[in-house]
Amino acid sequence: MSHWLVSNVPSWLLLLGLVVVVAGGALLLLFFVRHRFPQLEEGTQNHVTVFAFSFIGFMFAILVTFFSNSLWGQINDADAKARTEGATGLQLAGDLTAFDKADSDRIRQSLLEYERAAIVEWPEAASGRSFPETDNALARVYGAYRDVRPRDDIQTKSRDTSLSNLDNIRQARRERLLEAHVDVGPPWSLWVVILLTSGLVLGCTILYGVKQPAMHYAMVASVATLVATALFLVLELSFPFTGEMATSPEPLREVVQVLSQPPA
Repeated sequence: MSHWLVSNVPSWLLLLGLVVVVAGGALLLLFFVRHRFPQLEEGTQNHVTVFAFSFIGFMFAILVTFFSNSLWGQINDADAKARTEGATGLQLAGDLTAFDKADSDRIRQSLLEYERAAIVEWPEAASGRSFPETDNALARVYGAYRDVRPRDDIQTKSRDTSLSNLDNIRQARRERLLEAHVDVGPPWSLWVVILLTSGLVLGCTILYGVKQPAMHYAMVASVATLVATALFLVLELSFPFTGEMATSPEPLREVVQVLSQPPA
């Protein structure tokens, strides 16, 4: 469910929806509590509520900070893998000048097909699905390099170096696919902790005794908006290859752009 939301709902709309749901629910609950238990307005329970809110709010802030830092680290790691794929692809494209034109054109075409297949694969892999065409395209790139018959030591060294770089691309892609499959945000048990602490924070603000209704509603709405924003942040950062905050396939598109240009 969370992956579908991040993949299909614009971030601004997702944030707005969370604010409406969380703040709206908290305000409705506050309305019920103030009318069902009017004695709470006297504030005799405030000394306990303030203590509980201070402790629970501190724990909530620690949890959100911990999860955000951890999930942001996953996105940075995904960025590094994507940049490795892109930079190595550009290196392969630059080394094509060392080969004869026929070999260079054949390798260029196969490498271009692979990069395009990797871009098409990106959203599929982010959703945990496989895209066999990318494996087939990568195999054709290997075949194109192995079909090269070097005429001199320069071409031999260039072919060996290119094959080594191609191995790096394959390794980076495998790590990216594995990360997309494994890094899917906090497990359900930690989501329970996040939602539980969020509810406790809102509960303390609702039970806090305030005689002026407008002030109480404003306080609850503010805290609920903050809680909704924290939930939005954790949700958006949960998937390193999905959503507007996630890693993009832009490094691969850069390789496609370079390979699509006619050789000098």
